[in-house]
Amino acid sequence: MRRLLLTSSFSATAGKLPAFLEGSPKNHTVAFIPTASLPQRSDSYVQEARQAFTDMGCRIDNLEVSTADPETIRQSLQEDDLIYLSGGNTFFLLQELRRSGAADLIRQQVDQGKPYIGESAGAVVTGPDIGFLDAMDPRSAAPDLDSTAGLALVDFRLLPHLDSEPFTEVTRKILNRYGDDRPMVAIDNTQAVAVCGQCLTIL
Repeated sequence: MRRLLLTSSFSATAGKLPAFLEGSPKNHTVAFIPTASLPQRSDSYVQEARQAFTDMGCRIDNLEVSTADPETIRQSLQEDDLIYLSGGNTFFLLQELRRSGAADLIRQQVDQGKPYIGESAGAVVTGPDIGFLDAMDPRSAAPDLDSTAGLALVDFRLLPHLDSEPFTEVTRKILNRYGDDRPMVAIDNTQAVAVCGQCLTIL
């Protein structure tokens, strides 16, 4: 059964993790993937997420898929208890997940029931397609990306940061343009979407 916790801001919603896991995350090892943040000017949200996991007693296994060798990626994704993907540029993240082979490994692990935690870009990439987010994230960050098809771990498109600064205007623009095309779930920075098998709950 697939188990995913999708957020706009992990540090703001970390308190929802124990309920999602149905137990304390203490002593869980996190395959911590900050790749999406590389094209960004600031990675403060990555540091905040790392601190939130640490405060809950988790052990961080940093996994930068854009530079890690295939064996390191395989070992981390297979052996760590949780998989976390940070926010940042969704197109760059998808490009590097495919190029490194991490995309297929993540799908395998999630299909086997390993919990996946995605923040912003890390949440969007789980959907069937990420093309709708080009008003928020510049595609130019991923010049080698030849398709916007996502990981298809969920059957809906996740729109993060709804009505949350500095994304208030652009999230409404995206929702107005694409909201009726396919299933879309929009959440603000205080909300999270929990997916357990075929069940979806907004926390």
